[in-house]
Amino acid sequence: MTPTAATAGPTSTASAGTPTASDGAEPYTDAQLDAIFAPIFARIAAGAVQREVDRTLTHDEIGWLQEAKFGSLRVPVEFGGYGASIRQLFRLLVDLAAAESNLPQALRVHWFFVEDLLLSTDVASRERWLRAVSEGSLVGNAITEPGVGAVDRYRTTIVADGDGYRVDGTKYYSTGSLYADHILVAGDKDCERVAVLVDGDADGVTQHDDWDGFGQRLTASGTTEFSKVRIPADRFLGPGYGEPGRTFSTAYLQLVQLAVLAGIAQRATDDAVVWVRDRTRTYTHGSADLPREDPLVQQVIGRLSSAAYTARTLVLDIASQLDDLTAGAQDDAAVDKVEFDVARAQNAVITTVLDATTQLFEVGGASITSERLRLDRHWRNARTISVHNPLIFKLRAIGDHILNGADLPYAWSAGARS
Repeated sequence: MTPTAATAGPTSTASAGTPTASDGAEPYTDAQLDAIFAPIFARIAAGAVQREVDRTLTHDEIGWLQEAKFGSLRVPVEFGGYGASIRQLFRLLVDLAAAESNLPQALRVHWFFVEDLLLSTDVASRERWLRAVSEGSLVGNAITEPGVGAVDRYRTTIVADGDGYRVDGTKYYSTGSLYADHILVAGDKDCERVAVLVDGDADGVTQHDDWDGFGQRLTASGTTEFSKVRIPADRFLGPGYGEPGRTFSTAYLQLVQLAVLAGIAQRATDDAVVWVRDRTRTYTHGSADLPREDPLVQQVIGRLSSAAYTARTLVLDIASQLDDLTAGAQDDAAVDKVEFDVARAQNAVITTVLDATTQLFEVGGASITSERLRLDRHWRNARTISVHNPLIFKLRAIGDHILNGADLPYAWSAGARS
């Protein structure tokens, strides 16, 4: 089955600079990418608070990104993409997260699906799917299960059925799948963990927007049910995600979460600055007549800006490491280094951003807590994204690695141990 591009968003977001397979151009520069995507990000940011208030899923915003071929940032120019580096991708993911933190998380598995394609030795399949992505196709995920799922083996089954396969099971936290054309499904085939690609609108697929977390509410991280879903043989992707052993995938996927946090820190800083600049009320025991002139308020703004800078810098540093890693031989030492660094960065980014999204309230009185402003969403979103791969376990693993030379935990699937 050949994938088809999703319905495009409004034509007002289209850009003459978006790539086509016949361009024959060099990969896009940062300036060129900014010219295309910065206006779209600004438009997305303008509706962020109202979407939070109404719990409006970001279907329109996804459409704008699809029309501009955002999902094909890493696709080579010859296949219709932008040919962006991993560093360029994560630079834009931080900016998108500042506009709407739900979107990079919703597209998290899409980016790694593309990365897998870029490294694939199956030339025909690689070109087919890279071209599909360049035409707008997005990939969501259905990996996590309750109970013993993922730690031991998946309850979702993938069985041979005629000239293809049949998928049955229920997945939770299937982030982004409501926005996606295709869903990467992890399941059990003859006691082996495997992955397949299912069309989001296939018969037997039922999706629910039932994610009830207090943050990242618009990631479409709900439940997905598969009931006798038929797929052709060419949708079988092979060994499943979450297998033990060294892989750069864990660092890559973790870095998307850190990019979300970096974007949250930037938006929190920007929102606090706007609040302070427009504010005339102060306190009798304040240090200046206007809040923006108060050195204590200035100090808070400085702290927020530093947090955003620190988080962004760490994300881009590790993204550059991933560029080097994927361009060369993925030897054990190189893979271990990037995994080790992203684990350490996880602690630095999480603690810095959580502190910043709490401290921002120090610049105003009780009115800064107004639900109309929804500034609390920054902390709620940061707190929610931070617990997806619990920091306490990562810090212990780092310490064990340093002290005892223990292997880093590349498989971080969640579930009950049987």
